[in-house]
This record gives sequence, structure tokens and C-alpha cells, in this order.
Amino acid sequence: MPLRSLHAAAVLLLVVLKEQPSNPTPLNGSKWTYIGPDGEKSWSKSYPSCGGLMQSPIDLQDDILQYNASLVPLGFQGYSESANQQFVLTNNGHSLKLKLPKDMHIQGLGARYNASQLHLHWGDQNEPHGSEHTVGGKHFAAELHMVYYNSDLYPNASIAIDKPEGLAVLAVLIEMGSFNPSYDKIFSHLKDVKYKGQEVSIPGFSIEELLPKRPEEYYRYQGSLTTPPCYPTVLWTVFRNPVEISQQQLMDLETALYCTGVEDPSPREMINNFRQVQKFDERLVYVSFRREVPDPAYTGPSLGMWPTGRACCSWVITVILGVIWACDSSSPPSLLLCAITLTPDPLLTVCLTLRSLSDSKMSCQSNAPLMNDVITL
Repeated sequence: MPLRSLHAAAVLLLVVLKEQPSNPTPLNGSKWTYIGPDGEKSWSKSYPSCGGLMQSPIDLQDDILQYNASLVPLGFQGYSESANQQFVLTNNGHSLKLKLPKDMHIQGLGARYNASQLHLHWGDQNEPHGSEHTVGGKHFAAELHMVYYNSDLYPNASIAIDKPEGLAVLAVLIEMGSFNPSYDKIFSHLKDVKYKGQEVSIPGFSIEELLPKRPEEYYRYQGSLTTPPCYPTVLWTVFRNPVEISQQQLMDLETALYCTGVEDPSPREMINNFRQVQKFDERLVYVSFRREVPDPAYTGPSLGMWPTGRACCSWVITVILGVIWACDSSSPPSLLLCAITLTPDPLLTVCLTLRSLSDSKMSCQSNAPLMNDVITL
């Protein structure tokens, strides 16, 4: 073989090898825990991605949020399962996992994402704040993750796990409140999967029942798995509105399960199985909702009526000048009241001040409810 052809073949071989996806590290192939010598501070030793970029979970804080009008409501297909069908519930040593049927899928992510499984994260009785994502630094009691894989590109979740656009996760924040009959369709079987490796078939039900109210309101960002191997291949959707479970339901979750097998001489409770929030690098979190949504049932003044930004500054300066002029003049009390009234209509304030300064009879009308009655005082 000529030297040039040999060189070209070698280059081609290197390119092919480089493009071959690495075999994903088995999720349970290496021992890892949340605390202790094998805890999350040591994950990156066996799982390099855990110490890399684009890691999850994160704190959803105001300064990284950006509204995106293109974020559409998600479509949940195949979520209703009859009680005649069965789900498999498993204790995998790290969490409580429910296998989901493949015909469940999401629409609205740009590709079809088929369901794989759901699982939960929680704290303990002393610190019942076990959500992975936080909002403005606030932890919730627990968090539910529904895991999906890109079925347009990959045949299953095991292949998709370390691939670009491979996974999507829906995250439901859980807080303590009222008893939740939908979540109890899972929690009522905790005693059957008490130890690692145990599994049980449970009656099917509509997974959509586990979603919060107004699921069209959510946070969206690119991140990673929150457990080893921490591959940064996840499109996250964190629902804005939490669901409630009762104090007893939360306590059952925090006390019923073990990370160890039934015959393990050193049993370990399955508690605090959540990863700490990660550095967010230079990413943005896109939100599908406006930051302040007024209550349609409320008819009084709202914060949304008040000017902001430059309009706010101009309004404040106008009011201040009007008050200074009024206090240094012989204007009647009615004009002084008009000058210092904090009306939500900045144009009205300008009109009133100009009318007072020019001693004019101009008519000043407000667009704000109830303010015209004040003007006539």
C-alpha cells in the first residue's frame, strides 16, 4: 500500500474512532451514595461528567430567568392507563422508580420524547426539604422526575443517555399540604419495595394526575442528569407550580425505604437522596410565563398598573417637583392634594402639575378607576 494511502487510512480510522460514542457508564455499575466517602463530592473521580459543565440541579433565581414567548404548552400523549394495566415499582438503592410505558410521550419539545421512568428525591424527617431544584434559594419538600428519551434519534433511553439531545426530564416540585390521592397510588406500595432490588407490580393510573395545576407555566434549560454519570444531555422542564402531599405521605416516603438489601448487615435508610444545586455557568433559564400575572378576580389597583423603568423615574420626578412647587405657593388645598396624590396614571400627574403651574382651567382626566372622584376634591 502506498505511503499516502496508508496515511489517509490512518486518519480516517482516527476520525471514525473519535466519532464513536463512548459506552455510557452503567448507572449502578460503580458504588455511589449521597453522603460519606462515596458521596457527591467524590462522584467526579469515577464519573468525570459530574465535575464538568452544564450540571443540574440549579437554583432558579431571578437574575438568570428570561421570558420566551416561543415556549408552548406541552402535549401529554398516552398518559391515561387503565387499572387493568400494570406498572412496575422498584427500589433501585438510590430512589423509588416507576417504569413507564413507551407509548407515553411528550409533544412540544421539537422532537418526540418517549417515556422511560419516573423517580423521586426527598429529605428526612428532621429536614423535610429534599427537592433538587430550588427557587430563589428555597427548597421544596421533595421532587418528582419523569424521564424521557428522544425517540426520533435513539431507540431507547440507554442509548440516548450520553447523546446530544438525548433526554428530557419533567420536574415536579412537591410541598407539604393536603393529602394527594394520586401520589398515594405510588406511596401505598412503599412497604412492598422496602429494600434495594425489590419490585412490585401496581395498578396502572393516569400519570397526568401527578402533574401540577397550570402545567403550561414552566422553567426550561439545558442541564444534566442529577445522579452519576451526570451526562449533560438533559433538556429540563421544571414546572412553576408545586403539587401538595400530606405530612404523613411525606413521612412515609422519608422513613419506609432502605438503600441496602434485605440481608445487608449494615442497613442504610434511603434519606436525603438529592444532589446539591450546581454552579450555573453562563446559561440562561427560559420561562414560559410572565413574571407578574395579575389575578383576574381582583378588581382593585395592581402592581402592573404602576409605571416602571424610565416612565417610573419621570413620574417620580414630576410628582416631587409638583409637591415642592405646591408647598412653596399659595395654592388651594385641593391643588396640593392633586399634586401629591400617588395616582397610577403618570400622565394625569403631569396634567395636574401643569394646570397648577399655569393657573389654567384645563381638564385632567384619569384612566385609573376611582381617581376622577379624587380630582374633584
